Amino acid sequence: MTEAAAACRAALEAALAGAPLATTLATLVGAPEGAADVALRDFAAAHGATALPVIEALADDPAARGVRRVARRALYRLAQKGVTPPPRAAARPVVGRRAERPARAWLSGIDGTGSRAVWIVFEGGFGGTALCSLILNDTVGILEVAGGEITRKRLDTELAALRANQKLPWIEVAPPRAVAAVHAALALHASLGTTPPAGFARWQPAFEHAEAEATRRTATPADPTLLDRVSELLGLPELASWFVDPESVQSESLELLQTRESRLVVSDRIKAEREAAIVERIVEREFTAEVRQRWARRLEEMAFVFAVTDRPEPAAIAAAAAAALRDLARDVRGQPFPAGLARRGMELAGEVAAGRLSAADVSRRP
Repeated sequence: MTEAAAACRAALEAALAGAPLATTLATLVGAPEGAADVALRDFAAAHGATALPVIEALADDPAARGVRRVARRALYRLAQKGVTPPPRAAARPVVGRRAERPARAWLSGIDGTGSRAVWIVFEGGFGGTALCSLILNDTVGILEVAGGEITRKRLDTELAALRANQKLPWIEVAPPRAVAAVHAALALHASLGTTPPAGFARWQPAFEHAEAEATRRTATPADPTLLDRVSELLGLPELASWFVDPESVQSESLELLQTRESRLVVSDRIKAEREAAIVERIVEREFTAEVRQRWARRLEEMAFVFAVTDRPEPAAIAAAAAAALRDLARDVRGQPFPAGLARRGMELAGEVAAGRLSAADVSRRP
């Protein structure tokens, strides 16, 4: 062994004894070509597995440069003899170090099927901005999911286009309110034993750690004067798609048509009574306790939307109709809101029967 190789070997022995690796590395890097290779070969042969920590450190050190190659060669020679380092623990994913957090959010109004759009902008991760776009439904859960990385300029462009073409109101809300809507959809999936669309997996961790708005609902009696104005509420374009599914009231629609077109001499009062009886029958059958709560939630959400968009009167009427539905002690048959939905459903069922509308176009299935 040359003098240079002996110096390298001594430096390796010192490292094995606990000396700083940087000192050993300086000696190996400064040695003549081939000296470090000879020293590492002899060092590995003499110590076997005991030499692995020192040799591995040299093979992995980015500052080792040329020494890394000869250190790896020494590891190869040991491996040929069956001496290998233990497997290394898997590195933690970098993404988990900075969780995404919701920074901005938007909600649409709710259509007659119980669906609404939700946009939530997340910041974090690798420092970028990502948009999660969802369609939520209060009987199914998450219907659609899309989105991905987005620039602020692109987001502004997309928002402008959406506001120009969106038929329902589109409002910006505090992120916890939008997150709460998503959490409710996920809870619905759990209760139904279903799963969200596959694309939601990318967003699942972000929603698991996102803060949701706590539900705040106070029981307030329905204002009778506001309930009398429900027809005004149902006449708004935002609620044009709100009605009982025409498919479920086809027979009553035909019965109503026969009543109106009867050739018998029947007074208008009797016709009105028969029509009211038909509507009450539909309301009693269709508006179970569960359905009443569902429509109440829709009304409460629309009341919030109307309030945010500076429309206090529709907001108050919607809130009153919701309170009446939630009060299960109140007979649903005498409430104008479900009666209005039933009448509209029958009218559309009649249009379908006459061939003027497609059943698919007015179906309330999500």
